[in-house]
Amino acid sequence: MKILVTAFDPFGEDKINPATEAVKTLPDQIAGAEVIKLEIPTVFVKSAEVVSQAIADHQPDYVVNVGQAGGRYALTPERVAINWDDARIADNEGKQPIDQPIQADGPAAYFSSLPIKAMVAAIKEAQLPAEVSNTAGTFVCNHIMYQTLYLIDKTYPEVKGAGFIHIPYLPEQVVDRPNTPSMGLTDISRGLEAAISAIVAYDGKEDLHSVGGKTH
Repeated sequence: MKILVTAFDPFGEDKINPATEAVKTLPDQIAGAEVIKLEIPTVFVKSAEVVSQAIADHQPDYVVNVGQAGGRYALTPERVAINWDDARIADNEGKQPIDQPIQADGPAAYFSSLPIKAMVAAIKEAQLPAEVSNTAGTFVCNHIMYQTLYLIDKTYPEVKGAGFIHIPYLPEQVVDRPNTPSMGLTDISRGLEAAISAIVAYDGKEDLHSVGGKTH
């Protein structure tokens, strides 16, 4: 089994991105699966082109996109990506699409095809905070999750599943951000490894049927 794990480069005011730093530290094999690591640009459209080429080159069974969610305290597998760009800030090439569909011929949303509840359970078993997230935002994180699932739907049906995991800031990113949660690099990496192990364990199986919803 091959799992392509992507991570964004730094964006906005940050000089580092915990996604890139954590993914770089992942072992080359997790639970018997080959892990292919890929840094992608925090850029609308271009990020999807890079992922598309990587899928064509490596022919992975699963794709896991990883990105920073400053302010979150937990590792949060995303449930859904919406067909909408509404950028609060510009991407790394100065593009700032506002109220634009990602794909004109795409559905309103794609649900993750990863076992997100099993992933949350595995991260918690590693003694780390985790929960299902019901919004990937409207920046490049949501964009790449949607685009990856669109690519699988339209171009690469042999890929079994894809989805996105948001991770917290690193401690060094919150020095000047009072009362903002963070997580150490080693713990983020352990959490990602646990989540990937769950993907392998649930290959061909239904996800856990456990409570993962919220009231608001």
